Amino acid sequence: MNDQKICVLTDTGTNTPAAFCAAHDVRQVALRINYSDGSSYLSGVDITPAELVARFAQEVPSTSLPSPEQIRTALLQARADGYERAVFVTISAGLSATNQTVHLVAEQMEDFPVIVVNTRSIGVAAGMVTMAAVEMVEAGVPWRQLAQKLDDLSKSTRVYFSTKTLAYLRKGGRISETVYRLGTMLNIKPVIMCDKGGYYVVAKKTRGWHKSLDGEVRLAVEHASTLKQPVRLAICCSEGNDHFDELEAKLRTALAEKNIEIVGAVVRSNVSADLLVHTGPDLVGIGVQPSWQ
Repeated sequence: MNDQKICVLTDTGTNTPAAFCAAHDVRQVALRINYSDGSSYLSGVDITPAELVARFAQEVPSTSLPSPEQIRTALLQARADGYERAVFVTISAGLSATNQTVHLVAEQMEDFPVIVVNTRSIGVAAGMVTMAAVEMVEAGVPWRQLAQKLDDLSKSTRVYFSTKTLAYLRKGGRISETVYRLGTMLNIKPVIMCDKGGYYVVAKKTRGWHKSLDGEVRLAVEHASTLKQPVRLAICCSEGNDHFDELEAKLRTALAEKNIEIVGAVVRSNVSADLLVHTGPDLVGIGVQPSWQ
């Protein structure tokens, strides 16, 4: 437990690395994965990404946010374990009602203040905000400053990701039918990002999978250049799409050419089952964040 006795919680959609969560007691609340036969699973608890992908041929399920009871139970457990306050980091409020639900539950907590952070992002970039929240708490950043610092950091953190097929994004309503049909016919693999409101937008149109990955690198470097300060990087890959070394090498080379410093190790993260539902089994993404210190 940190000296401030502040618990950091997050949802599984942030893809915060498991090893980091274990080392810093980050509590994860799972999103749900639901099938048409009525069965429901907690992402990363009752169903793994590999198990989910294996069932795609039979059915692409839907997802739902954690229940208010799940969230309340996690907060009550944190208090029972000796924590006195909490920071709860969620995926974009523009993509999920999780943030709103956490707000509603937090307002009902008695004698247990909770800061709720809307990362305006998803996946590994949202996980970077979770990790920064832990680092701020452990560094002794005062409680009254945490909300603003994390909100400012969320606004400057970006995610860029690509997937080999657009069918899953279309099914989940994340991209339009026009974008899907055009992309499929012309082999266009768009790089997706979250805009300032936390909604998916096409950041760059590329033709072919490898050009899409190169597009992610270029966009990440461009954003890093606008920050005018050292940056932190993260890479996420779904199982079977191991582009970690390739992308890290390209990012390091491109950023060095622009004299942009990378702070710490490049975070490597897998992709949670709940995120794969909406993107498909072939996902690769990059997160870029200004160093908060």
